[in-house]
Amino acid sequence: MKAKLKSIEGSITAPKGFLASGVFCDIKRLGTGKGSNKGRKRDLALLVSETPAVAAGMFTTNQVCAAPVKVCIPRVAKGRAQAVVANSGNANACTGRQGMKDAIEMTRAAAAAFHLPAEQVLVASTGRIGVCLPMDNLRAGIRQASQLLGHGPEHAAEAAEAILTSDSRPKQVAVEFKLGGKTVRLGGICKGAGMIQPGMSMSGKRPAARQLHATMLCFLTTDAAIERAPLQAALQEAVAQSFNRVTVDGDMSTNDTVLILANGLAENAPLASVRAKEFQVFQAALNQVCLELARMIVRDGEGVTRMVTLRLSGARSYTDADAAVRAVANSALVKTSWCGGDPNWGRIIDALGYSAATVVEEKVDIGYSAPGAKKVIWSLRRGQPTGVSFKTLCQAAAPREFDLHIRLNLGRAGAILYAADLTEAYVDFNKGDVSNPASLGG
Repeated sequence: MKAKLKSIEGSITAPKGFLASGVFCDIKRLGTGKGSNKGRKRDLALLVSETPAVAAGMFTTNQVCAAPVKVCIPRVAKGRAQAVVANSGNANACTGRQGMKDAIEMTRAAAAAFHLPAEQVLVASTGRIGVCLPMDNLRAGIRQASQLLGHGPEHAAEAAEAILTSDSRPKQVAVEFKLGGKTVRLGGICKGAGMIQPGMSMSGKRPAARQLHATMLCFLTTDAAIERAPLQAALQEAVAQSFNRVTVDGDMSTNDTVLILANGLAENAPLASVRAKEFQVFQAALNQVCLELARMIVRDGEGVTRMVTLRLSGARSYTDADAAVRAVANSALVKTSWCGGDPNWGRIIDALGYSAATVVEEKVDIGYSAPGAKKVIWSLRRGQPTGVSFKTLCQAAAPREFDLHIRLNLGRAGAILYAADLTEAYVDFNKGDVSNPASLGG
């Protein structure tokens, strides 16, 4: 069943019963890295549902994971939550016992403001690794944010700003659609620009490649009535098609988190099964929102000048397809050629060859097209250069966004990945200056 989606404003406050705010409480201090050096940029976000909500989540599978992730996983597994508190400027990762105490204290402070059980509050952090949180500032910020909550688009925008680090702009989406004759809304905000190649699972344990899903954080809200099992299934599917299909620099963060709260205030008949027709409508809406947000992350990657959609087909298995497409997307040589607008198929086929996928040189096709276009300009067919002129290929690889088509011609499996180029600006931003601790990244 297709979903008729209408784009609306308000992101996380568009659904009924959700409030948000964002404040500045000076979380980032000397030595806590680049990215949040934006003056008095908001750095503490609060999201609250007026009623208890069904909760689901996906989390980093990095074996080194931040305290907020460790706090959230068991809470989300219980399936209920009513608030989320998140900070930027400090990841609260590799901070030991103190970091766990601080993450829990963040949830307690938010819970106290609304007379909620602390277990009903989820927490997320992003920023510099290995630095303890300034908890006096956090407590004051949570108190202030709790007094400034609102339903308006401006309140959602404040929260969207508060979670940013090296991002150059907020990332927000909201849609409206029908479920059983009732109007339902779904909205989201996210952040991410560097340390981007998420690989998330609902338990934080590293799954098989098919189930893989920087720092990226994403918070989603909906007033749909849906039970916990189908909500988690829907989120897992949506993440698999969006956030787990992006890469900026090939680095998985310690803090990757996607959370969704569903409070049921739309009063549709509760979605209790993934087999229900109405569930497919909800799934389509969630897929679109997550994909739009994920693509925003790539477009806003650190130093990015081009976003490339890699469309690989003809692999022997999905595992092969994923390995091959990631080898190309994360190759420094390929990414720098994209930066220069150079349609260098030699670097592409080289990356395919050293990937874990089965590749037969004499069968590989490589080509370029406009985003989503059917017409492909092939630079390589069956392992040999085509007669297409270099000028034509350069024109195909020149736009800010284009598709790269790869056919292995060995089977029926395929994979899509949304990737970015590698620029001088990325290197300059991330190399830091050891004589100036404030310039060092997370």
